[in-house]
Amino acid sequence: PRPRSPPEPAAVGAALVAPWLPPPPARSIRDLIIMGESKWMGKRWEEMDTDVLVKIFKELNLVELSPVSQVCRLWRLACSDPLIWGTLDFGLLKSNFIQTRASPYIWVDDRSDKRLAKILRVAMAISRGNVNCMIFHYNLYMKDEHLHYISQRSPNLKRLVMPAWNRISRAGICQAIERWGELESLTMPTIGHPPYIMEGLANSCKNFKELKIMGSFDLLFASAVTTYLPKLKVLSLRCSKVTMGALQCVLNSLEHLEVLNISHCLLFEMATNGRRQVIHELDNKALERASRLREFHHCQSRQCVACQRMMLDEGILRWYRYEDWFWRRDEVRSLDLKDYGRLFGAQCEMLTSVD
Repeated sequence: PRPRSPPEPAAVGAALVAPWLPPPPARSIRDLIIMGESKWMGKRWEEMDTDVLVKIFKELNLVELSPVSQVCRLWRLACSDPLIWGTLDFGLLKSNFIQTRASPYIWVDDRSDKRLAKILRVAMAISRGNVNCMIFHYNLYMKDEHLHYISQRSPNLKRLVMPAWNRISRAGICQAIERWGELESLTMPTIGHPPYIMEGLANSCKNFKELKIMGSFDLLFASAVTTYLPKLKVLSLRCSKVTMGALQCVLNSLEHLEVLNISHCLLFEMATNGRRQVIHELDNKALERASRLREFHHCQSRQCVACQRMMLDEGILRWYRYEDWFWRRDEVRSLDLKDYGRLFGAQCEMLTSVD
């Protein structure tokens, strides 16, 4: 028989080209975990490297991490990694409260306290002391026992955004500050007698360098800061009621200060007739003092929306009237809280209710 002729080049190409197949459907993280193993990676889940598990678990929130951390020792270790727990943002967690006329001027529903205790127990158990930054909402009314629990289980805390003071005693906050020896940054609501807190920071937190005040900042407060924290580098008074005497005290006395933010502050001084006089423009002397700073943020414009809100609220901003994100903003980059974290999002807020 005659030998068969070789196939045409096109036929050769067609024989070698595999038929086209559509890509497999994308799977969610939950789908991968439920599968129990990943065939395309060639390893079972219990054999996965810790760094791979950490990258996956970073996409989960607190409610989802809780059962995952109980699967096995390796998974629990991965769930506690500092990359997951660097920032614990409870900015969406608020108390159910009613304002009262008697001290502490607030009544909080017992279910709110139980809910907070439950959430803190879960978070502190999984994080195992790896939280570096903790953020609380200004309308979360914590008690001494909550603060005590946190301070015992987060010894490496470097940044704290404080909740409301009403139900926290002087002894409670001082005891917590003593445990947070590595604290570097504090955002706090205004308080009637600030010197003891500034003194506690000076005695216990040797690397402390950033302070943000939300509320009122008078000469007593300024004197406490300059006396006990002379090496402070960053100070933000954004959206606070500030006396000119307090501002002058800060500019004249804090020689190591590098960054000052007085944006949208209600600046005022007392006139000779005893009436309060609002200052809309800084004088040349104050501007000259501020020029030595690396960053100086200021805005007292009548056209600015934030400044208009300060005037409307007479210097004590009613944060609840405005956008949820407004209280989190700051012109100083290191103090801006940005968006809410993944660990405690809106879904967690709904799933952590207490009956």
